[in-house]
Amino acid sequence: MKASQFFQKIHLGPYLLKNRIVLPPLTRSRSTQPGNIANELMATYYIQRASAGFMVTEGTQIEPRGQGYAWTPGIYSPEQIAGWRHVTDAVHAEGNIIFAQLWHVGRVSHTSLQPNAEAPVAPSAIAANNVKVFIETAPGMGALADPSMPRALTTAEVKALVQLYAQAARNALSAGFDGVEIHCANGYLVNQFISAQSNQREDEYGGSLSNRLRFLQEVIQAVAEVVGADHLGVRFAPLFESTEQDRVYMGLVEDDPHTTYIAAIKVLEDAGIAYLSIAEADWDHAPELPDSFRQDVRQTFSGRIIYAGRYTAERGARLLDSGLADLIAFGRPFIANPDLPERMANDWPLNPVDPSSMYGGTEKGYIDYPAYQQ
Repeated sequence: MKASQFFQKIHLGPYLLKNRIVLPPLTRSRSTQPGNIANELMATYYIQRASAGFMVTEGTQIEPRGQGYAWTPGIYSPEQIAGWRHVTDAVHAEGNIIFAQLWHVGRVSHTSLQPNAEAPVAPSAIAANNVKVFIETAPGMGALADPSMPRALTTAEVKALVQLYAQAARNALSAGFDGVEIHCANGYLVNQFISAQSNQREDEYGGSLSNRLRFLQEVIQAVAEVVGADHLGVRFAPLFESTEQDRVYMGLVEDDPHTTYIAAIKVLEDAGIAYLSIAEADWDHAPELPDSFRQDVRQTFSGRIIYAGRYTAERGARLLDSGLADLIAFGRPFIANPDLPERMANDWPLNPVDPSSMYGGTEKGYIDYPAYQQ
């Protein structure tokens, strides 16, 4: 692995990255309560993984209505901004680059997580089925629950949400982040606007594909005006085969996903953003993206392309060597192996991940995974 493309430097926007290994957004639900505030424990977690070439935070809700899971951090209050500043200062002290992932779950939420126990907001009043959210049942305790029925946003509210993304980007800069990634994947708010499965609006944000892409386009434009297009990334999760669960939630499979997502990627290209991150299906026996789609992505988008989704070092190296990817993100392996790049460089064995400590809890299964001992 020492001679592989993983360890060649590469530019991403204005930054020169030391390798092509990415720490992707990984929900861990360890923020301080009350207030969903990033903390020193989280700073330690990110410092431990600062040997990545590029780092993106866990999904960070842009406003109170954007939360769908207990204990996830926000970036809309002064306390949250100050908490994230501890994280960015720590990462910068290690000489690394970190972007904040701006997140709004839309309909994938529960009234108990919403201000005044109101209904979640969404493009249309269509419930998210076959998926669970995570709600707090007592301090430090929680349970899975079905998402609540959402209400449809008015046109004026949609436009106000665009500005909430812009404000979240300003907050991210105040918190010391080097840029931001907009979460447009996995069935959350922006994905809900893109998908004909979840968007049945009759105004300028619904109907035709160009209308369904309007929210994405306006959010990108508003955020780019704050951070600069070369400090901006977008994450998609296109699926080409699905069970019914995947259709309604994990990527909202379109009747013609190739056409939908290439059109969406053209929006990114027109905006001149720094990178596109593609989250592939990561469950057992999940279908791979078609080669024709990967090739069209490369032909359509001139920025950097990141792929994630149960990649091994060998599989990732093949994709880098093909020229279809510029960087590869590793999720579970980076959770369990804070020194992942060094292990990859030396072909050292990996720690297994502990699924029971993935979400919520203490430092156990969070910052206590050991580095490799020779």
